[in-house]
Amino acid sequence: MPNPLFDSLFGVHAGKTTPFLHLLDGSTITHQDFLEMAARTANVLAQIGLTAGDRVAAQIQKSPEALALYAACAQAGLVFLPLNTAYTVDELTYFIDNSGASLIVCDGRSKDALEPVAASLNAKIETLNPDGTGSLSARAAEMPTRFATVDRSGDDLAAFLYTSGTTGRSKGAMLTQNNLLSNAETLVGEWRFTKGDVLLHALPIFHTHGLFVATNVVLASGASMVFMPKFDLDQIIAHMPDVTAMMGVPTFYTRLLDDPRFTRELTAHMRLFVSGSAPLLAETHVQFENRTGHRILERYGMTETNMNTSNPYDGERRAGTVGFPLPGVELKITDPESGATLPPGDVGQIEVRGPNVFKGYWQMPEKTAAELRSDGFFITGDLGRIDEDGYVHIVGRNKDLIISGGYNIYPKEIELVLDDQPGVAESAVIGVPHPDFGETVLGVLVPEKDVAPDIESIHEAVKTSLARFKHPKKLIVIDELPRNTMGKVQKNILRDKFQDMFAPA
Repeated sequence: MPNPLFDSLFGVHAGKTTPFLHLLDGSTITHQDFLEMAARTANVLAQIGLTAGDRVAAQIQKSPEALALYAACAQAGLVFLPLNTAYTVDELTYFIDNSGASLIVCDGRSKDALEPVAASLNAKIETLNPDGTGSLSARAAEMPTRFATVDRSGDDLAAFLYTSGTTGRSKGAMLTQNNLLSNAETLVGEWRFTKGDVLLHALPIFHTHGLFVATNVVLASGASMVFMPKFDLDQIIAHMPDVTAMMGVPTFYTRLLDDPRFTRELTAHMRLFVSGSAPLLAETHVQFENRTGHRILERYGMTETNMNTSNPYDGERRAGTVGFPLPGVELKITDPESGATLPPGDVGQIEVRGPNVFKGYWQMPEKTAAELRSDGFFITGDLGRIDEDGYVHIVGRNKDLIISGGYNIYPKEIELVLDDQPGVAESAVIGVPHPDFGETVLGVLVPEKDVAPDIESIHEAVKTSLARFKHPKKLIVIDELPRNTMGKVQKNILRDKFQDMFAPA
């Protein structure tokens, strides 16, 4: 195929008047309508002067036009770089600079703030608003509805997704066409998606779950989706009778369970509920099954690999586990020090290998070599074990990563901001259990001698420096941080001490 990703996911639907996107205003965008929208956008990208391999950085709200930009990048052979809509200008500057993006697509409200960044980095800038208007759409409206798909190979890059390390420095995970396509095709088979399915899509499309799992699976199967700008409880319940499947983060399911309208009758026709991006509490599993009769299917993936494992569609979906390695994916538990494979039941670091595993970190050969072994196994940084029945259990993370409401949060980045505040001698940021978000951010502060930190001012300072999902839910002041004999802060002690901070009364 001249362009495997575009041809298999998008081009295969050419000429089809079947529904693709069901919008909240009652309108429908067919597969052919969407392809024409993508082709118009691809023509704009070509007119701007972008050529195969160039990067397009997009910080835009979820909309059909935003999704068409992803398709246009695939068709034009460009590398798509979706960015969290909550990122500040300071955060965006790093991503745009590091990726060498040739084009920035942003919300019209962000243009003034980003224009100096674009100018300094020699990037062009276009706007795309939540309602689909903006300079990109205006230009696309004047373009032809056909575009000659650019030839690419399966090993060519299709997307960058940025993921941070514990140092706080973000890494651009390079995902190839084959990475994305192989995973989508595998999940269609494993989760039994067909063209008759309708997916409830309320996830953001700036990360793996909403874009490369949910959207790509719908495209690969020829299904359609109810396309929601964001999670809205009333809209979810209103549209539940119209869909056959839903993908969400644990927060979606806890909020549904809190609503008396969410009943067994409402979900009787549903085929599948999938959860990921954060650990699902076993009690949520049980409550969900008691309420609806459905067992949530939990799976495990990450930015660098898309999906690695899944509980079975047929067979026992075991609460507290992430199921079995997907077809074509090898998973092993290894000793973090020696790298030796551990026997079943032992806890160690999870390593995976397969067609889903990324190509490496952009312009970071040392980091790539440290985490991607020469034999193709990727060291995930997660700790886990495999039980006697072959189910994979995630037991923790050896990188202190916090996953809150599906978002990855890296403590070091927040600690740097907290340590910089008046009255703070040092800080430790940890994740603690939260009934809604699965996990939330807790900041532990040690005061400077004779100076009490102003908690309210520190919260305000955090707001201006970091995206909202990174803000500590609470700041606590203690006399000193627990340390081991080598002087290393023992965050496990802090997590144990404060684990019930947000427990339900």
